[in-house]
Amino acid sequence: MEHLNRQQAPFGEAIWERVDAAAVKAARERLTARRFLEVEGPYGPGLTTIEVGADGYCHQPEPDEAAAVIGRAVSVPMLRKAFRLSLRRVAAHRDNRLPLDLAPVEDAAEAVAAREEGIIYQGQADFGLAGLLTADGRNRHDGGDWTDLDQVINDVLAAVTKLDDAGFRGPYALILSPALYNGLFRRYPGTELLQLEHLRRFCTEGIHKASIEGGAVIDPRAGVLVVGQDVLAGYAGQDGINYDLYLSESIVLRLDEPEAVCTIEPKKS
Repeated sequence: MEHLNRQQAPFGEAIWERVDAAAVKAARERLTARRFLEVEGPYGPGLTTIEVGADGYCHQPEPDEAAAVIGRAVSVPMLRKAFRLSLRRVAAHRDNRLPLDLAPVEDAAEAVAAREEGIIYQGQADFGLAGLLTADGRNRHDGGDWTDLDQVINDVLAAVTKLDDAGFRGPYALILSPALYNGLFRRYPGTELLQLEHLRRFCTEGIHKASIEGGAVIDPRAGVLVVGQDVLAGYAGQDGINYDLYLSESIVLRLDEPEAVCTIEPKKS
């Protein structure tokens, strides 16, 4: 972990373990794509690009010419968020066993997790990064009014059918905006069955609340999350009052099958 400069920090490994554990816990609560997509790695901070797709001809040769074959690659973003811990609070924890306030770590981890989710779902078109919900070739379904209980089931089933027809027969994950997800905590009239419980019967890879617009049904074969460095804390210095620390990670979505995604856009009520 030399690149994280931890050896320069004037506190020991016990503090780093507390910081890392708090960061992982806070990030895990926000991350949804990792719950249903395969994760490869970590391969280390030196992973800056990955190859995607198959090699192909970039120039079809004439009979007397040599062929030119080329692959495609995408960059692996490095995500980073700075935070500070009080020198006095760290010393009080280390020397006097007083509680250590790790809220700044948790806030930084949530920011990194939000950026990871944004890159995976929305992509970053300016840098050639495709997102699950924005990629060309994905399936789409224009939904109805989700205040109607029956409409929710009909729209999700329509999206599942489109994936099934495209050769992606599940299991499926359902990703929803907060408003759509929270709307599933309604009971069918005359029963104790929540709509959320009903949908889980055919979305067996889980129903997840994410910071997106609308929703999507996704077969996990859509892609793989490739991790260079998983989330870790590093040391940047101190000013006599606070330690300057940061969280960083590197991750990218390798989108293999955009057709394994069907976005749903319900009508706004």
